[in-house]
Amino acid sequence: MRKDVRILLVGESKVGKTSLIMSLVSEEFPHVVPYRAEEITIPADVTPERVPTHIVDYSEAEQTDEQLFQEISKANVICIVYAVNNKKSIEKVTSHWIPLIIENTDKDSRVPLILVGNKSDLVEHSSMETILPIMNQYSEIETCVECSAKNLKNISELFYYAQKAVLHPTGPLYCPERKDMKLLCVKALTRIFKVSDLDNDGILNDIELNFFQRTCFNTPLEPQALEDVKNVVRKNLSDGVCDNGLSLKGFLFLHTLFIQRGRHETTWTVLRRFGYDDDLELNQDYLFPPLKVPIDCTTELNHNAYLFLQSVFDKHDKDRDCALSPDELRDLFEVFPYMPWGADVSNTVSTNDNGWITYQGYLSQWTLTTYLDVQRCLEYLGYLGYSIVAEQESQASGITVTRDKKIDLQKKQTQRGVFRCNVFGDVGSGKSGFLQAFLGRNLMRQKTIREEHRSYYAISTTYVYGQEKYLLLHEVFPDFDYLSDADMACDIVCLVYDVSNPYSFDYCAKVFKQYYMDSKTPCMMIATKSDLPEIKQLYGCTPLDFCRKHKMPPPQSFTCNTAAAPSKDIYTKLTTMAMYPHVTQADLKSSTFWLRASVGATVFAVLGLTMYRVLLKSR
Repeated sequence: MRKDVRILLVGESKVGKTSLIMSLVSEEFPHVVPYRAEEITIPADVTPERVPTHIVDYSEAEQTDEQLFQEISKANVICIVYAVNNKKSIEKVTSHWIPLIIENTDKDSRVPLILVGNKSDLVEHSSMETILPIMNQYSEIETCVECSAKNLKNISELFYYAQKAVLHPTGPLYCPERKDMKLLCVKALTRIFKVSDLDNDGILNDIELNFFQRTCFNTPLEPQALEDVKNVVRKNLSDGVCDNGLSLKGFLFLHTLFIQRGRHETTWTVLRRFGYDDDLELNQDYLFPPLKVPIDCTTELNHNAYLFLQSVFDKHDKDRDCALSPDELRDLFEVFPYMPWGADVSNTVSTNDNGWITYQGYLSQWTLTTYLDVQRCLEYLGYLGYSIVAEQESQASGITVTRDKKIDLQKKQTQRGVFRCNVFGDVGSGKSGFLQAFLGRNLMRQKTIREEHRSYYAISTTYVYGQEKYLLLHEVFPDFDYLSDADMACDIVCLVYDVSNPYSFDYCAKVFKQYYMDSKTPCMMIATKSDLPEIKQLYGCTPLDFCRKHKMPPPQSFTCNTAAAPSKDIYTKLTTMAMYPHVTQADLKSSTFWLRASVGATVFAVLGLTMYRVLLKSR
C-alpha cells in the first residue's frame, strides 16, 4: 500500500475549496477565507487508513497554469469541487476540469477523481441527478459526495473517500458497465483461492477459510459468522457452496458483493496480503525479498522449504503414485503466470517409466533452481504462496546461504547438502550418457531423448556415510573459448574420455593442465564406453600414468550400455571426493574408504521412498 496520499482540490473560484480544507482542520467554518490554503499534512495516526495525507489547495488568482499542471501531475487523487447552487460551476466540471486533468496526467497511470458538491446548506434539492450521468460517462470518477463547509456536513467523509480512492481504488477491480469484476482481478483472486485450497479439492472448507481469514485479517471467523457467509452465497449462487465449503465461484461472488457494496477495501486487503500491487501484478518486493549471498557461498533450500514443497507435491499428486503426470504438473503451476518447467526438466531429474517427474525428481529440480538461480527460486516460491502457507516472513526464510567454501576447507568438514560436479570431455566422449546414467537411464533409454529436450544438467541424491546429499552434474561446453568463471567453479571436476577413441584423452589432459592442475578442486578421470575394446590413447603417457603423476585416483571405468540401470557407485565416489577434498591420495586408493563412504546407500535410497509412501498413507 502507498506510504502517503496527496489530495488536490480544484474547481472554479468561489465554490468553497479553501473553506472545505479550513473547516476540516479547525472543525469550524472560517469567516475570513484567504485566496488559497497552505498545503497541510494530516499525520497517519489520525487518519482511518493510518497513512499520512497531504491536502493541496488551488487558487486561480495566486497560481499560474504551469503550477496547476505540476500539482495535477503530483496528485494521487483530485477532488473537483463545484457549488450545488451554481449551474455554471457544475457545467465546468465536464467542459473544463475533467478534460484538463486527463490531458495533464499519464495515460498509463489513471488518477482517480472525486466530484464534490459544496454549499449543500444553501439548497433543499440534490445535484445528484445532474452528476450521475457524468459519473457514468467517465470511469476515472470514483464517487461523488455533497457537503457543506459551513455546517461541516460530510467534510471528514469527503477526505476519507479521497484517501480510499487512492488506497483502495475501484477501477482496477470492477467494471461498472458490466457490473462484474475485471479479468485481472478475477485472475488474482483465482490464484489466491488455489493457494488457500490446501488440500486441492476445489473448495475452501471451514479450516481453510479460517486460515485464510486469520492470514488476511488477523482474526478467525466465529462458527456462526462462517455459516452466515455461506448462507449469503447459497441464496445467490446455486453452486457457490459445495460439500459445506466455498467453491471458486462462491469465493469470486463474495468479492464481487464486497465491491458492489462499497467494501472494496476488504478485497484490497486480501490482494495485498497475497503480494499484489495497485496494478494487480505481484509486487517485486514480494517476489524478490532481500537475500545476500557472499562470494564463494552457495544457496540451498532449508528444512521448512522442503516440507512446504513436499506438501505442494502431495496436494497435486492426486493418484498417489509418487509422480506428477502432465495434468498434475499443469495443475500445480496454475498459480504461475507462465509454465516454469520445460521438456528439458524430464531429462534433468528422475522420472518414472512414463517419463513423469517423480517425487525425488521434483525435489531435485527445486534444489537445482535454488543452487543455480536463487532469485528465480524466490520468485517461484512466491507464486506458490510460501510465506503465507508456511507462515514465514518471506521466501528468503526458506533459503540457507552456506558458509564460504574456504572455511570448509580449513575446518575439513562441510554442512552443505548440494555439490556441483563439472563434467568435461571432447565431443562424443560420453558426457551426456554419463549425466543420464546418473538418473538411472541406460543407453537404450537415452536414445529416445529428443535433441531439443536435451539437458546439460543432471541432479539426484547420493548417500555418503549414510547422509543424503545432492550431486549436481553440469556438462560443460567443450569449446575452450567459451569457458567462463562460472564453468570453472565447482566442488569436483569430472574428466571424461572415450576408451575407444585414441584422441579423446588429450582434451582431458589439456583441461586439467590449463585450469585445475594448480587448484585445490579434486579431479577424477572417467574412462567411458568401457564395454568397447580399449584403444591406446595417443598422448605422451597413459591415462593411468597421468593420474599417478598428478596425484589423482586412477581412471574409473564406466559404461551406460547395460541391460538394467547403470551402476551409481561412481557418483557416490564423486560426491565423497566433493565432500572431503582434503582426503589424501592414499585414502582415495583404499577400497575400505570407498566401502565406508557408500555403506548404507542402497538402504537409505529404498528407505527414502518407503518413508514417503508411509507419509502419504498417514495423510
